[in-house]
Amino acid sequence: MASFASFHSVLRASAPLAAAAALLFSASAAFAADVTVSDAWARASAGPAKTGAAFFTVTNSGSSDDQLLSASSPAVSATDELHTHIKDGDVMRMRQVEKIDVPAGKAVTLQPGGLHVMLMSLSAPLAEGQTFPLTLTFAKAGTIETTVTVKAAGAMGQMDHSQMDHSKMDHGAMDHSGHTKQ
Repeated sequence: MASFASFHSVLRASAPLAAAAALLFSASAAFAADVTVSDAWARASAGPAKTGAAFFTVTNSGSSDDQLLSASSPAVSATDELHTHIKDGDVMRMRQVEKIDVPAGKAVTLQPGGLHVMLMSLSAPLAEGQTFPLTLTFAKAGTIETTVTVKAAGAMGQMDHSQMDHSKMDHGAMDHSGHTKQ
């Protein structure tokens, strides 16, 4: 009977720990559901280049800020770093960043000339049409894997027009002859 009482007291003592673990797991799963990655792409390599870059949009539909901490694509590169471009005098330079903030309720677009994942020591040049997995690690959402599609060498991805002021554009002067009404 003493062993049953001991077992019961251990079980009772471990219940709060189990509840805390379940809460932590469910919170992590909720954060993962709040963060999505879309439109992942890279440019095809120019010749035998040993570096490349991956671009995508991270959307945080949750109510808590998150941070992209790292990226990994061992199928194509030995090392991956988070980078940005900064203006140094008259020259744009790339710099490694420790993290990329992903504010609650916002989308962050990694794009040419801005934030991106630098793919270093490529195992082979990136070829147009190729796809490869990219694993992203977030502070709260955890690990998210996405598939990167390699586009043409000069690709610019999708432009984000959300911050442009279209009210001052003269649409009347634009050539719309290529458009057809459906």
